[in-house]
Amino acid sequence: MADQPDRTLNFYALLIGIDYYLPNRLYKSLKGAVRDINLVASYLSETLKVPSERIFKLTSPNPEVAQTIETKDPEPTYENIVAKFHVITEIAQPGEQVYIHYSGHGGRTTTIYPELKGNDQLDEGIVPIDVGNESGRYLRDVELATLLKRMTDKGLIVTLVLDSCHSGEATRGDDVAIRGPGETDTALRDSESLVAQRQELIANWHALTDGIPASITPGQWLPQPRDYVLLAACRPSEYAYEYAVSGKERHGALTYWMIDTLTSSPSGLTYKTLHDRVSAKIQSKFPQRPMLVGESDRFVFGVERGSLQYAVNVLEVIEEEVTEADSEPKKVVKQVRLNAGMANGLSPGYRFAIYAFGTTDFTQKNQQLAIVEITKVGASDAWADVIEVLRQDKIDQGSQAVMLSAPVDLVRGVRLFKKEVGEKDNELPQVIKDKQDNALSAVEEALAGNGWLKLADAQQKEDYLVAVNQLGEYEICVGTPIKNLLPALKIEHSEAPQQVVQRLVHLAKYQAIQELSNQFSELTNQLEVELLTQPNWLPGMPKKPQPFPDPTNLVVKSGEYAFLRIKNTSSQVLNVAVLDLESNWAVSRIQLQIPEAIFYPFNPNQEMLIPLAINLQDTVKYSKGAETLKVFATVRQNDFRWLELPSLDEEIASKAGLQRDPDPLGILLTAVGADVDDGPPTRAAVPIFDPSQEWTTKEIQISILR
Repeated sequence: MADQPDRTLNFYALLIGIDYYLPNRLYKSLKGAVRDINLVASYLSETLKVPSERIFKLTSPNPEVAQTIETKDPEPTYENIVAKFHVITEIAQPGEQVYIHYSGHGGRTTTIYPELKGNDQLDEGIVPIDVGNESGRYLRDVELATLLKRMTDKGLIVTLVLDSCHSGEATRGDDVAIRGPGETDTALRDSESLVAQRQELIANWHALTDGIPASITPGQWLPQPRDYVLLAACRPSEYAYEYAVSGKERHGALTYWMIDTLTSSPSGLTYKTLHDRVSAKIQSKFPQRPMLVGESDRFVFGVERGSLQYAVNVLEVIEEEVTEADSEPKKVVKQVRLNAGMANGLSPGYRFAIYAFGTTDFTQKNQQLAIVEITKVGASDAWADVIEVLRQDKIDQGSQAVMLSAPVDLVRGVRLFKKEVGEKDNELPQVIKDKQDNALSAVEEALAGNGWLKLADAQQKEDYLVAVNQLGEYEICVGTPIKNLLPALKIEHSEAPQQVVQRLVHLAKYQAIQELSNQFSELTNQLEVELLTQPNWLPGMPKKPQPFPDPTNLVVKSGEYAFLRIKNTSSQVLNVAVLDLESNWAVSRIQLQIPEAIFYPFNPNQEMLIPLAINLQDTVKYSKGAETLKVFATVRQNDFRWLELPSLDEEIASKAGLQRDPDPLGILLTAVGADVDDGPPTRAAVPIFDPSQEWTTKEIQISILR
């Protein structure tokens, strides 16, 4: 990673992971929480070089896991968890960082603070290992709020990560589990707190909520944080998943992709940037949307805030002597070596902007010396060719390189998963098991020559699993089997394998659209996008929308209206298009004005308020759904019709008549929207980089209730 100031001497961590729970009716043991904690601990100690005496761990391994994880850590009982909070708060000094990471079950129980929340309301919080005992206690939201307030009142810089549900249901199968209870706990429990006296807990809660209980959204653990960052695994109405990554060891989805993002990033990240990438990765597998509140513009594991980016260093410069007509020979930089490589997730095709040594503000494009593209990657370094010289200033050792963008990988990995004989959900009757090999071999044959898909090898993280279910039907799994795929594809039907591949191509396109972003564009801060609400509004009524009570949890009832506000604060015209990524895997364009257009020009400082009718699709047999509004803003004109998709069970129409735009973004849109039979124009990647064009995206995630 980039050279960063030594912050680890001012860093403390409390890591809590609970797989094994003492026998109880509500909370089944998990299999990935302790691995989460060990993964985070390794990153802190090996990458950030945090001394071991500053990392406090409380873990409870599951003895049923095939390879039992040995630990000498204290158990995460209620008493031990509270005690460690007290210890860190005591020893950490103002200005130092405290990082808290919890992986395990989240719980809901009848409130013991009716004067704060009202009768028949709920407390939520962390579920310690001993909650199953008659005297067992939850670490409730009211208590956790006080523990965090004590830290921030002392001047500590706090980050809290909760890889658990706000609410949930029973575990699912052997490879995927949900970190939450099946019901609300109504048992009478000890109301005495080891955190503080009741009066202090109540006073702190009032202080954090300004005395207004309604400011706390039901199902949300804590008040809106003011002085710390909170990254939670999911929204209040959703589930937090743990699953076997690549069919191997289980991890919490939030923790796994958080560490994956941090270890694969060659430049510094803000928590907002981290959240955006983690959220996209998780949503491509589960109906789970991580929630970020607080100081989102703070650098991860840092104290600084703002738009500055960390950079990697130029380690070596290769020059070549060039003689032009009627001029003296001069040396020109042809290659540079950077101090980031495979360990940082780099691969050929990544592009960087080179800045002069000592540069600290990387937002100024006119300070870029050259653009380079990675051609050869080592374990911890990479060689890059100079593809464009922007200034004649010298590139030297110590010059800074900032990543502009990575290639957009359109090819997704597919794993064919074979099940054993048995009666469990993930097992098969013998009569179906006998047909399984031929059925999966037929899918493998249908995959051959496909430009969108390839078989995942043993070391690769697959994007999709294909299996056979107990009814003798093909199932496609993105974490868990995708529901409501009709008609069912029977393994006996000769066309079924090809239809499975067509559905996989559809999912690959949807996922590629979902991950489109250009976070380092200078336009990102010049495009304002938000969703507003006006209860009981109907067409013809005056528009007086207001922000949602909780802007981090946008919940709309099916049949109601919401308002999309878009404003161009830049000094140039921006062409805007809005895509709706629907819960039935369709992608459609939203009409912003009459007449309908491919894109809509926004003049400088122009603002538009678009009423949207929010509805669950009739075909969705659930009481709730989730949709994403993705807003694109471009300087050039581009045809976003390439990205439209029907629902997963409808045939994708040919796009042969659409315009292919010549700029890099247009080439990418064409690649993502390429017809099924042809596959994308390239089997590897389409590099999209900042200097050749300017575009950005912002998105809004909506929960829809029936």
